[in-house]
Amino acid sequence: MAVLVYADNSGGSVPNSALEAVYYASKVAADKGTETIAVAIGAMDNSVLESLGNYGADKVLHYNDDKLKDFDSQSYTKVVSDAISNTGADVIIFSHNYASKSIGPRLSAKLQAGMAVGVMGMPQIDGDSMTVRRSVYAGKAFADVTVSSAIKIFAVQPNAFSPEVTDKKAAVESVSVDLVDADFGIKITGTNKVTDKVPLTEATVVVSGGRGLKGAENWGMLEEMADLLGAATSCSKPVADMGWRPHSEHVGQTGITVRPNLYFAIGISGAIQHLAGVNGSKVIVAINTDSEAPIFKAADYGIIGDAFEVVPKLNAAIKNLKG
Repeated sequence: MAVLVYADNSGGSVPNSALEAVYYASKVAADKGTETIAVAIGAMDNSVLESLGNYGADKVLHYNDDKLKDFDSQSYTKVVSDAISNTGADVIIFSHNYASKSIGPRLSAKLQAGMAVGVMGMPQIDGDSMTVRRSVYAGKAFADVTVSSAIKIFAVQPNAFSPEVTDKKAAVESVSVDLVDADFGIKITGTNKVTDKVPLTEATVVVSGGRGLKGAENWGMLEEMADLLGAATSCSKPVADMGWRPHSEHVGQTGITVRPNLYFAIGISGAIQHLAGVNGSKVIVAINTDSEAPIFKAADYGIIGDAFEVVPKLNAAIKNLKG
């Protein structure tokens, strides 16, 4: 039985989180003694699809249909279900993101498949059962979950694994599935995209600001730092609520969860709701004038000082290092 992995399509490329999922799937397939098959949907260059082999995919099933150019969980579920049927896959791997949250539960119900999300460890295989470690309680604890259904679905936590890249190329097969209007649950009437910016969920470095910045007009120094570091910008919930920054940048329990290698918390007190969205970061650097701010308990490095003095000096130091 093959291991099938969903390769997200981000404007014709495959995001890092999906490449991690492909790598994870290849390790599961190796343990099971079977092949790794990726499923890709929408317009993508053949070279991009072949490069999935660099991360462990043996084959890629490419479903390219004009009807599938926009993500729709209902129709995409039908496509992935078709791929499962064609390959006989009994383990399905996703990256833990919007797609897995949309497609995974539909597949789980349709196929009577057990599903574990936020997976952070390789599975332990015991006969027909597989046990994985997953993140629970907003990253504050781990749970070992055993899935014993005939078909198993796992959604891998982004930035939890570091792929080993090879020069292997995957075989690409163009396939299709019959789609009718009833297979689509939504209609996209317009799309607004932010260009030339690092996607927040894909960023390895995130520069985040809070109420300590005092206003939207003061975000320039954070954007400068982000540009210097090739980072994404984000903010705390109060900042988004006040309209200083877009809600798409809000990280926290009720916003986006990030797991970058480096997270700067600038002028953020560190309420538990905010930490729930960032405590998976490998390194947290906090800058705050309040030495008692909760953020310092979660931070690996802390600077007690005024952001309006500290950040410009950091930016100058970064420029010197890069120069």
